[in-house]
Amino acid sequence: FFFSRDLQMLRRQLLVLCLLASAQAFYLPGVAPRAFKDGEAVNIKVQTLVSTETPLQFDYYQLPFCAPKKVQDLPENLGEALVGEKAHTSAFQATTKKNEYCKTLCRKSYTPQQMEEFQDFAILDYRVNMRLDNLPIAEMHLFAYDDKPKDTIEIYNLGYPLGRKIEEPGAKTDQYVLNNHLRFQILYHPVDSEDGGADTDGNYIVGFRVYPYSIKHTYRGKWNTTGGAYARLSTCRQPPNGKFTQHDPLIIDAQDGQEVVWTYDIEWVRSNVKWASRWDVYLQMNEIQDDKVHWFSIINSLVIVVFLTGIVGIIMTRILRKEIQRYNEVAMSDEERQEFNRELREETGWKLVYGDVFRPPPHAALLSVYAGTGMQLLIMSILTLSFGAFGFLSPSNRGALLSSILFFFVLMGVPAGYTAARFCKLVKEPNHFKTTLLTATVFPGVCFAMFFLLNMVVWARQSSTAVPFGTLVVLMLLWFGVSLPLIFFGAYLGFKRDVIEVPCITNPIPRQIPPQAWYLHLGCTTLVGGLLPFGVVFVEMLFILSSIWQHRFYYMFGFLFMVFLILVVTVAEITLVLCYLHLCAEDYRWWWRSFFSAGFTAVYMFTYAVYHFFARVHPAASVDLASVCVYFGYMFIICYAIFVMTGYIGFVSCFIFVKKIYGSIKVD
Repeated sequence: FFFSRDLQMLRRQLLVLCLLASAQAFYLPGVAPRAFKDGEAVNIKVQTLVSTETPLQFDYYQLPFCAPKKVQDLPENLGEALVGEKAHTSAFQATTKKNEYCKTLCRKSYTPQQMEEFQDFAILDYRVNMRLDNLPIAEMHLFAYDDKPKDTIEIYNLGYPLGRKIEEPGAKTDQYVLNNHLRFQILYHPVDSEDGGADTDGNYIVGFRVYPYSIKHTYRGKWNTTGGAYARLSTCRQPPNGKFTQHDPLIIDAQDGQEVVWTYDIEWVRSNVKWASRWDVYLQMNEIQDDKVHWFSIINSLVIVVFLTGIVGIIMTRILRKEIQRYNEVAMSDEERQEFNRELREETGWKLVYGDVFRPPPHAALLSVYAGTGMQLLIMSILTLSFGAFGFLSPSNRGALLSSILFFFVLMGVPAGYTAARFCKLVKEPNHFKTTLLTATVFPGVCFAMFFLLNMVVWARQSSTAVPFGTLVVLMLLWFGVSLPLIFFGAYLGFKRDVIEVPCITNPIPRQIPPQAWYLHLGCTTLVGGLLPFGVVFVEMLFILSSIWQHRFYYMFGFLFMVFLILVVTVAEITLVLCYLHLCAEDYRWWWRSFFSAGFTAVYMFTYAVYHFFARVHPAASVDLASVCVYFGYMFIICYAIFVMTGYIGFVSCFIFVKKIYGSIKVD
């Protein structure tokens, strides 16, 4: 049983990964700690406006907020540019360890159109994102399980809501208030010897919280334009307490426009949290609330793997080995020989198609192309998840995950070209240059075309998700300047190797395939082939979709790596079972069947993404065309990559399986 050693090794690897996941990935920050001295100015940066109800995000200054005299755009990496996470300087001013209250940011008069724009963003539950010392701003809430109401933990909600809906008795239409006052709470930890800092009189920023308020500010007499940051407002008291007097919320008037006074507070609070642990509060929700669900997903996936492993074991030990022994048996008794001849006459199994099982399928060159791309995506996924599991893709290093995916995909052009070339020679495709060129262009070309169309859609909506032209040029340079030459180099190495040897010679005339049972038709086998692998990943897929479209941090790469390995094993085993059933029915067309059966996992994932989209649409939000295009466009790219990768896993597993079993029998 030639899979036993591999399965034992896989079980050991899963055990090690379970230990790693239980310990959680350690934190390797992307930046060095910075200590702020007392009285030193700190810069609060503004970013984007995002919503869980729509994938469209907008730049902070696309709404008429208060702005400094000169807005500076902060540098960004490739990953940040692709997701539209742009950061700018702001008019908020803060000084280390200096509490300040009722600071006036600005007073602005807005037109009805501008107030209507604020209201539209409030209806869609848009939240404003900021950051300080690379920490994202967040609202903090207390969370407790129903069975343990006293055991509360702090959980985060990134950003703060631009506005909210209020219930006014007798109101004919929905009314929304604008959060025009922000109380920033900055947590700091003094530098001490335990932190290893050289500067002993500084402070590390370890938390950045916000408490939004809606206040209809009033002031006496005319507005004092020379009052600076502390204008005389009758709705809140001056330092040191900064308490509010009784006030009304600022209801958005989208018909007549209105005047808005923007204010904020700065509170510094000493914390016992060390700098190395300052991200724990953002990741704590995943580690505590979702931990049980992750382990349930792992156990569920392992049950499926054990079930499939048992089926494969039965096939390999009780059926294949027995039949191979009968074929290779030289010395038989008369009684055994009679029984053998009787079974041989009645036999309609996989051994009868030995002369056609390695016959090249239709469009064999395209299959070679996707085999090369699948190898490229598989290695890219393994490397990315490995780096994430060991903590290198820290959330403090923004855009690191997407940058790593692009980096590894581009560099894996050599194994992609090599794999495509090896299968191209096997199926006797004469045009080697065409196959290599298609390997370098088909998958990236489809993804880039979809990405470009989506970029045009969001650009028309003036969303910050639109990628600048310079970033598109960088992507083209990575594609044609790095990936394409590496694929051609890998193909050169592959074509220099000898053709893969197969144990059977293909007959010149194809064997007629008998009528197949209904459950062996392509539609049924693809449905079954993708169902069990999807059952392995659908729980983890919920967290990934929430991370992408609901703006949560995803850092459970240890769990994800385990689920990924289980997915690979599940796809390989279910494809082997289906392949054996087809061969027993004298159907030797396993090449494309194995690819589609395994790749159909991505179709289930896309279907689940459709359900996820419509199940979480806000009742008051209209589903506009741009949001639908962005969501389903990006999900198509993701699922297309999964389709190619899982299809390759199923195809290469069946190829090894078929090569092994037909190489173990004697054919006259």
